Amino acid sequence: MPKVLFVCLGNICRSPLAEAIFDHQCQSKGLTGYSSDSAGTGAYHIGQQPDHRTIKVANDNHIPIDHRARKFEPEDCDEFDFIFAMDQSNFEDIISISGYRPKHLHLLREFDSNQKGSPADVPDPYYGGIDGFTNIYKIMSEAIDNFLTSQQAQKG
Repeated sequence: MPKVLFVCLGNICRSPLAEAIFDHQCQSKGLTGYSSDSAGTGAYHIGQQPDHRTIKVANDNHIPIDHRARKFEPEDCDEFDFIFAMDQSNFEDIISISGYRPKHLHLLREFDSNQKGSPADVPDPYYGGIDGFTNIYKIMSEAIDNFLTSQQAQKG
């Protein structure tokens, strides 16, 4: 059963929304056998619910979201089959926390078909308005859909 982890800085904006999108897409596509979680490389919001704007965007798109923030731990590298960092800074923090570069560590936007050249960051919407959260929803939805499609294609 593939286990997928989404990682951002505080685990209240991007990564819990990515986790909720992933779960929703798996369910709507009838994909079984996947599990997901999310974490932050910082310990700023441990135990807190997602940002109210994250919850609003999830609700506006009919996606259930139920999460409490937690910090990324080195053991997560052994626990998960895929780890998706939301940006280059968190990618590097995961390597620093883990002490090595896990072979299953990716930037989420590696699966963004609109991406030209090197994968870009999923922008951190925390200091902006609701538009930033709507934007990351679109970016992450497409990247997650493309990831799931690639996984299904590999299965045959």
